[in-house]
Amino acid sequence: MMVALNRKWVIGSTLGLVVLGWLIAVWWSIEPDAIEYAQLRSEPQVTGYATTTAAILITETLLDKPGGFLSNDKLPPSVFMDNMPAFEFGALEQVRDLTLVMRKDLSRSQSQSTADPDLQKAQPKFNIDHRSWVIPSAESQYREGAASLRAYRDRISDPTQPTAQFYARADNLVALLDQVDKRLGSLSQRLSASVGQSRLNTDLAGDSSASSSTLTVSDQIVKTSWWKIDDVFYESRGSCWALLGIMRAVELDFEQVLEKKNATVSLQQIIRELEATQETVWSPMVLNGSGFGIVANHSLVMANYISRANAALIDLKQLLTQG
Repeated sequence: MMVALNRKWVIGSTLGLVVLGWLIAVWWSIEPDAIEYAQLRSEPQVTGYATTTAAILITETLLDKPGGFLSNDKLPPSVFMDNMPAFEFGALEQVRDLTLVMRKDLSRSQSQSTADPDLQKAQPKFNIDHRSWVIPSAESQYREGAASLRAYRDRISDPTQPTAQFYARADNLVALLDQVDKRLGSLSQRLSASVGQSRLNTDLAGDSSASSSTLTVSDQIVKTSWWKIDDVFYESRGSCWALLGIMRAVELDFEQVLEKKNATVSLQQIIRELEATQETVWSPMVLNGSGFGIVANHSLVMANYISRANAALIDLKQLLTQG
């Protein structure tokens, strides 16, 4: 009798822990709210404040949301979760791109000028492997990076610190958009490959003298694994979540440049497409139906929004490079 009771207690306790872990995982999987314009503004308006604030807010949100930063956790329930870690990685990639452009272009007046010391400290901090959990942990490095960004923001907001600058020029904005363009293009291709596609090799198109290091096939089937497509979906969702905050910041910091080029509406179209990527996912799982099949394909829907945002971004770059 005692053995039977002990067995029931063990089974009941195990089921209770499983249910508790599942509930915690659901709570920790709730995606953060998008960064709003009000969070990015400063009074008086300081050029570069919004963009730097966007990088800080994205980083701190990833670290301080329910459950904290999950990508490098080694204990349950987060060790069994993959959607939120993929979301975190997508957002982190946007921070990496942004801080790189800030260090190389946005904070420098010309190619021969020196890099800002705070950005020199901040940018490498975000490049640590997001799965690193000890000596140093990813969280500690990202917090140090955010602290250096705060120091940079304080300096550009201080009139007595003329060496700290953020140059809101058309060429600098194009440099940022070039990074975004490549990121969105990659995500769109990986999402579209959920159904498998036969693609022609266009790597060397447009240059008759171009060559590659190894031979490549002229036609190949590209397909994202069924086991990976939900990770790609949530990575794309996280990337677009972060990019939405960055583009809202760009609209504030580059307001005069955009108005002069009559390009404000083009940026607003990018923002609108990115907002669509953050709509609620009502399905309990990411479906991967065939192209025109009876089952939905969430990846193709996401790829559509990203492709439209990327098309608007290319149009914006053209407007900025015109005289």
